[in-house]
Amino acid sequence: MSTILVINESPGITLDNVGVATEKRCAATPATVKKMKLANAKVLVESGAGKLAGYLDAEYEQAGAELVSDRKAAIEVADIILYVTRPSEADIALLRAGKLVVGHLDPFFEKSLIEKLVAKSVGLISMEMIPRTTRSQKMDALSSQSNLAGYVMVMNAVHQLSTILPMMMTPSGTIKPAKVFIIGAGVAGLQAIATAKRLGASVLAFDTREVVAEQVESLGAKFLKIDLGETGQTKDGYANALSPEQVEKQKAGQKQAIADADIVITTAKLFGRKPPVIVTKDMVEAMKPGSVVVDMAAEMGGNVEGSVPGEVSQINGVHIVGTGNWENQVAKDATAMYSNNVFNLLDEYWDTEKGEIAIDFDDDILTSCVIAYDGQLRNEMLINHYQTLQGE
Repeated sequence: MSTILVINESPGITLDNVGVATEKRCAATPATVKKMKLANAKVLVESGAGKLAGYLDAEYEQAGAELVSDRKAAIEVADIILYVTRPSEADIALLRAGKLVVGHLDPFFEKSLIEKLVAKSVGLISMEMIPRTTRSQKMDALSSQSNLAGYVMVMNAVHQLSTILPMMMTPSGTIKPAKVFIIGAGVAGLQAIATAKRLGASVLAFDTREVVAEQVESLGAKFLKIDLGETGQTKDGYANALSPEQVEKQKAGQKQAIADADIVITTAKLFGRKPPVIVTKDMVEAMKPGSVVVDMAAEMGGNVEGSVPGEVSQINGVHIVGTGNWENQVAKDATAMYSNNVFNLLDEYWDTEKGEIAIDFDDDILTSCVIAYDGQLRNEMLINHYQTLQGE
């Protein structure tokens, strides 16, 4: 029988001293703990692991988990360790060969961390690397969390905006609906479109993949057409990187839409690559004072020139929201969705009789997301990326 450990990713943080960057989510809920127990697993939950997301220690105990306070001892006995993000340096020192770590490992930008864990023969499942296929939808944490991020970004923008979103007819006059321009119609962008429309805004959207125009319009928004030439998307549905010439065409084509908008939301996060700057400072300066720009990619380098990671900044009276940690702002639902993704992944390959996971590298999902095993880096995309970095 395998022992599964659920890590507390904000040890020492209380409800009174929660910072903006604090990770509030947890990798399991009492409901998923109960399912793990039914699957013949022993479950350890570090004390306080779910507190910031609204799940109490007593609820985990009632579901059958054993609460632990000694992190070092817990990591020592655990076979599978569940994170929302990734192990700290202190945790890496405690991990040893044969253990399996599951989380958002950010492998394209955390090369040093990944290589340390590979050297220790720690197995690694990176939740971002789950392919976008029909069979893997129930495990797709990247999509579930991006969905929530799209909603939260709209709500953040509304909080900063000095006007309302819907049209309102009153005895003292008619208020026109706010104009919202959303750049990028992936999972986050589509949810942002849907949320802004529900709130009554007039929504315009753009994506480099014209194939998503129908999805945008089905949500009641208009699609901005810009002739960029050949663009397309990857086999997993991500937008291909644009050439420098195409980026300039995009900037020129969306310039007026940005100037007219009350809210601009950028969602251009390229998988495994630094995001492109698609909203320049002069575009922000052309917006009306009091307008809002939300940069989903601020923490990764930013889509918006002038955005500051973790902060709300201003240019000529325009608020630029780069706070990030979008999913953390709805931590209870984010935890519920992520923990279901993790359980569904484990359950797909779980041997209930033995109470352990069976790693099969002939399986297309595991081939993608098990990025390291038995002391070897296994994901071909990641191997090529690291080789490219070494050659630079």
